[in-house]
Amino acid sequence: MAKDMERPKSLKQVAYYPGCALEGTGHAYNRSTKAVGKALGLDLVEVKDWNCCGAMEVKNIDPQVQTYLSARNLAKTEEMGFDVVMAPCNGCYHNLKKAEYDLAHNRQAVEANARIAGKAGHHAYQPGGVETIHALDWIKRAVGEEELARRTAGKLKGMKIANYYGCMYTRPRHIFPQNDRGGESESSYKPHFMDDLLAAAGAENVDFPLKTACCGGAHAMSDADTSTELVLNILTTAEACGAEVIATECPTCHTSLEIHQLRAEKLLGRKTTVKILYFTQLLGLALGLSQRKVGVQENMADPRGYLKARGLG
Repeated sequence: MAKDMERPKSLKQVAYYPGCALEGTGHAYNRSTKAVGKALGLDLVEVKDWNCCGAMEVKNIDPQVQTYLSARNLAKTEEMGFDVVMAPCNGCYHNLKKAEYDLAHNRQAVEANARIAGKAGHHAYQPGGVETIHALDWIKRAVGEEELARRTAGKLKGMKIANYYGCMYTRPRHIFPQNDRGGESESSYKPHFMDDLLAAAGAENVDFPLKTACCGGAHAMSDADTSTELVLNILTTAEACGAEVIATECPTCHTSLEIHQLRAEKLLGRKTTVKILYFTQLLGLALGLSQRKVGVQENMADPRGYLKARGLG
């Protein structure tokens, strides 16, 4: 186990890497994540001078440069004195974890990182200095289900939710060494952290077999029709499982589900009524925050009427 996973950490205050999507299409996720953290007494300190993690585009052109871009954010986290950084975006979380792995196992990545960091005038990040965690890890480990249940008093009771994690949250397995260790660890095959947190707030999690299916988000521009079909499969399966809501924890997945839900109805005549909400929006509402406070008005597939009917408006 890497040394950063061996030492205990307080997660009451962590470095926060929002990434590009949360300052754009995923702004409601950014807003609701911060609001939930504040309501739970947790503190997020944004990484100073952070940069794009390289997303998918840079990785496809030069994977070593992409590793450097992610490693730079880890170096900036260290410079601030933090040894934990929270990345709520699945793509960012994946890329920062991958950079950690590559710098521990790939000599070319180490050399490229050192060379570019030298030219940029900052120290080259060494693996093991910073632990990257997801928003789900953060709330589960810093607060836990028992305290969350106490704070939310079952406000989501009766709400049937399909928890959708997307394909990058646990893949590939080797860059997530903390998973599949039994006990309270996350599962690569059937992730449950979001299920656990929302159940603590009173929600009924339906048995949803497409938790980690791909939404086609990476191909939304190049092959929109395929993306629509992939999303429609997720939406119709969630409804067939009895879900009223799909809970998300990735801005790309969330946007993809919303856009292609509308596109499927307009182009294919396939209407679905399941609502799409970030898990942080749901937790925020359960904690008594207003719809505006958690950014519900920014969701494209407007869930406000449904939430009001549920007494969450």
